[in-house]
Amino acid sequence: MTHAVPDTQTSADFIVPPCHQAVEVLWQDDDLLLVNKPSGLLSVPGKHEANKDCLISRIQIDYPQARIVHRLDMDTSGVMVLALNAECHRALNRLFAERQTTKQYEAVVFGLLEQEQGDIDLPLICDWPNRPKQKVDHEHGKAASTHYQVLDYDQQNHCTRILLTPITGRSHQLRVHLAEIGHPILGCNFYAHDKAKAMAERLLLHARGLEFVHPVTGERVLGVSRCPF
Repeated sequence: MTHAVPDTQTSADFIVPPCHQAVEVLWQDDDLLLVNKPSGLLSVPGKHEANKDCLISRIQIDYPQARIVHRLDMDTSGVMVLALNAECHRALNRLFAERQTTKQYEAVVFGLLEQEQGDIDLPLICDWPNRPKQKVDHEHGKAASTHYQVLDYDQQNHCTRILLTPITGRSHQLRVHLAEIGHPILGCNFYAHDKAKAMAERLLLHARGLEFVHPVTGERVLGVSRCPF
């Protein structure tokens, strides 16, 4: 979902700059944690020995039994859920695999969108020569769908704040989809043109909401994180 540097664990050579922001625990019970990941922090350790600082390693200092369920790109901030036991881990993995979670992201994109809401349906595939980048491929790509809704227009700065609901969960889906329709996310070093890239110091993409059924209690769980930009 930013990047002057690779945000996935694909490079053994690049040293990720240190992230000095703390991970915030939003809510917890005996089975799971909801946390707020800062921008610039890996979700899991990178291959390079210097890239071991990450969300799961920090959380395991206080919760050694915690297990990763899903990831956010390094420069994307926002809500993540972690399992605190094996049974919950299996159940949460199943929820994500079966798309039984609802995710909402807030982003600021270049330009003024003509339609106040819409759907982007463009199949995606890994751009292997340039990995971890992804690209649209109508012949071999996997189906990918994103719903967007305009929250606010910034006429002066020629940008738009939007709410994004990914229907599928492909790697870099939101950034590729928005770049493809001519509205790249500000601060995105992978897919934005130079002007959009220079308009923000970080990727302006934040996972502000995550909703699912608690695998143990059966109650609806809603994790919410206020957008920091």
